Amino acid sequence: MIRFQAVHKSYRVDGRDVSALQPFDLEIADGEVFGIIGHSGAGKSTLIRLINLLERPSGGRILVDDTDMTALPAAALRQQRQRIGMIFQHFNLLASQTVAENVAFPLRLAGESDAASMRKRVDELLARVGLTAHADKYPAQLSGGQKQRVGIARALANRPSILLCDEATSALDPQTTASVLDLLAEINRELKLTIVLITHEMDVVRRVCDRVAVLDAGTIVESGSVADVFLHPRHPTTRRFVNEALPEEAAGEQAPFAHVPGRVMRLSFRGETTWTPALGRVARETGVDFNILAGRIDRIKDLPYGQLTLAMQGARVDDALTILRQAGIEVEEIKTMSPENKS
Repeated sequence: MIRFQAVHKSYRVDGRDVSALQPFDLEIADGEVFGIIGHSGAGKSTLIRLINLLERPSGGRILVDDTDMTALPAAALRQQRQRIGMIFQHFNLLASQTVAENVAFPLRLAGESDAASMRKRVDELLARVGLTAHADKYPAQLSGGQKQRVGIARALANRPSILLCDEATSALDPQTTASVLDLLAEINRELKLTIVLITHEMDVVRRVCDRVAVLDAGTIVESGSVADVFLHPRHPTTRRFVNEALPEEAAGEQAPFAHVPGRVMRLSFRGETTWTPALGRVARETGVDFNILAGRIDRIKDLPYGQLTLAMQGARVDDALTILRQAGIEVEEIKTMSPENKS
């Protein structure tokens, strides 16, 4: 659906070029929820605004459904932008217009003049986001979560195929964030929209995204499926984001494992293997002893997963690891057994 080819972006500041995004290639598939995560100043807002050319790249090509956005004349670009909805961190609602009028605004801009047709579409959208009873209220009368739902309804008005979310939940409290993310997941599932979501919170990515790219100082340092990136982060920036989302596991990783007897392993379970009683079977078959040091079971979008940090002791630890791997469990060794602890 979206392809970046050798795209880069610089700004002219005080007579010199300052790079915001280093040259990169990236593909976002039709119908997926793609997350872009980075700290403030990493370039993520610039990247998402390149898709609808609110920011023009300094070089490279941006293709949306095989249409080169960078080559379009102004009139064709305006037409193409109607296929791309956008919601914002601070809502950007028109304070002097009602909820219904805010949602209808893109329809009027697109040339819709039939009042009955426009009202029907607005009613459909307000019902989808759960704001039917608030149609005649003004933004100042709404909570933050309700304002963001108006922003979502407005972004959907022209039936776009792509929805861009620019820090859409960072101004909301945790409970409201969860409800907005549930709404975005429902929209993706039911309308088959491609959603590009930028955030500085790994937990947001974990809840709704299929794949993710990690930005650091204008460079994509890691990308892949959320499960792969979340469970096995490679870059230090990614590890920091994961540790912020899982502070209890970050604390466990910093524990003094050097003094823990045995070999310390991290086991990662995905899907149905999460519920498999593999450890009990391995203990019975190999006689290996386990000491659980840290662990959790949760979900990455719809995928159940688990991670356990174990200290393993016994003569047949390697056999135990082989059995675990054959059962589809990912095994990573954190610390080998020290010589004085070997039997």
